[in-house]
Amino acid sequence: MATDDKGLDTNVYAEGVDEKNGNAGDRLDMYRMGKAQEMRRNFRFLSILGFSMILMASWEFSLSVATIGLVNGGTAGLIWMFFVCWMGFFVVNTSMAEMASMAPTSGGQYHWVSEFAPPKHQKLFSYLIGWMCVLGWQTSCASSAFIAGTQIQGLIVLNYPGYQPQAWHGTLLAIAVAAFSVLFNTLLARKLPLIEALVLVIHVFGFFGILVTLWVLSPRGDAKTVFTEFNDGGEWGSFGGSALVGILAGILPLLGADAAVHMSEELRDASRTLPRSMIMTTIFNGAFGWIMVITLCFCIGGDLESVTNSPTGFPFMAVFLNSTGSAKSATAMSVFIVAMTIFSNLTMVATASRQLFAFARDRAVPLSPWFANVPAGWDVPINSILTTFLITSLLSLINIGSTAALNSITSLATTSILSSYIVSIGCMIWRRWTNSPLLSSKFSLGRWGLAVNIASEAFLVVIFILAFMPPNPNPSAEEMNWNIVIYGGIAIFSVIYYLFRGRHQYEGPVVYVRALQPETAAP
Repeated sequence: MATDDKGLDTNVYAEGVDEKNGNAGDRLDMYRMGKAQEMRRNFRFLSILGFSMILMASWEFSLSVATIGLVNGGTAGLIWMFFVCWMGFFVVNTSMAEMASMAPTSGGQYHWVSEFAPPKHQKLFSYLIGWMCVLGWQTSCASSAFIAGTQIQGLIVLNYPGYQPQAWHGTLLAIAVAAFSVLFNTLLARKLPLIEALVLVIHVFGFFGILVTLWVLSPRGDAKTVFTEFNDGGEWGSFGGSALVGILAGILPLLGADAAVHMSEELRDASRTLPRSMIMTTIFNGAFGWIMVITLCFCIGGDLESVTNSPTGFPFMAVFLNSTGSAKSATAMSVFIVAMTIFSNLTMVATASRQLFAFARDRAVPLSPWFANVPAGWDVPINSILTTFLITSLLSLINIGSTAALNSITSLATTSILSSYIVSIGCMIWRRWTNSPLLSSKFSLGRWGLAVNIASEAFLVVIFILAFMPPNPNPSAEEMNWNIVIYGGIAIFSVIYYLFRGRHQYEGPVVYVRALQPETAAP
């Protein structure tokens, strides 16, 4: 293979496919972006579809976070806010699918901002968004590991009612989940595509298994009540306002379609496969999630409060117990949810480590060469994976002192990732509005592009604001959503760090792209 002084494959126009470099389109994309191919392209369409569907795990997470929507909004609020989020994320993910086809890179949003933002703002904007993506995905790993740990505690309560859950138990379980994810992402890294395809089967068949069980065994609520009666559990004084606050129960299960983008340098024919995967994930996971939410709301029964206050900590476990009348049967059903949450964490670790690797490759973080290192024979960024495990473990320790503090920190994942969507899609709006040239792509929105981008931006701005809302208008210190303080503090720190150090090291991906454009003009 012929390479230049940067280690880039110069034979980008050659026909054929090889295991590491993919096809001619993959080689050309990497060459245009100025990136060396360091990982193997083991993923295909089915495995990357499984990867993104398992990471989002929409129907499983919709059950896990249902309490948020049931308290603020009730059954009607939960159902309709989930539907609104599904439609909203469909246009958002379609917008991102187009950008992914233009620039399929592990950097994702910060790379897109670097290429698509107004020239005078490219460097600063992409740097800030890069940090938001890194922090968002790192805290996502901690959040999903913690949810899996507390779900395991819920199973123990279900089977041993005398058990008193302790915070340190949840911390140890979360660290164990994170360690399991690291094992799969290192020693079994080459098997990850096969594992994702197999777990996708569990994701689909588990959905139908639980759905049919609930339909057959559960007492059904009145349709009019389920679809039209709202709840103002947060005492906002308005059913509509309360339902909007509870929209987080629809956001969380549908967030994260960009995960596939961060694996794009391990995906064959990425510029064509990524858009299909992202859109299909949104359609199928959204449908599964909405159907499961409706089913849950029908099966709750008349006593909503007893379900939301279940000693297990999860309403779905109480619903399973009420439906089957057996702790063992409810446990068997719940195990599917717990297992999928664990596998979701596994995919999040892969995503977070690739995001950190990509940002370090562009010299944007301290110890960048160390984070960006891909040891020969491993084909994965080992140091970034181990750092992800360390961050998850350290954040989990916070739970011992205060669960509220941990929840506030992990909620940073939602707003950080949403802000990266807002800025990257905003850059596309600017380019279309000013008739600036766009990169060619295998998936294009064409004349509908501006309308889809604007609709995406409007939806994102609204839910971004709502994600900072506390559960009630007069929250205690423990109930308060401290996300705004943490998010603001990190944003300020990022700007200060950029001014004093980052701007002297970070150039932005667009610098490498522009340097290579004359070379790619002629094969």
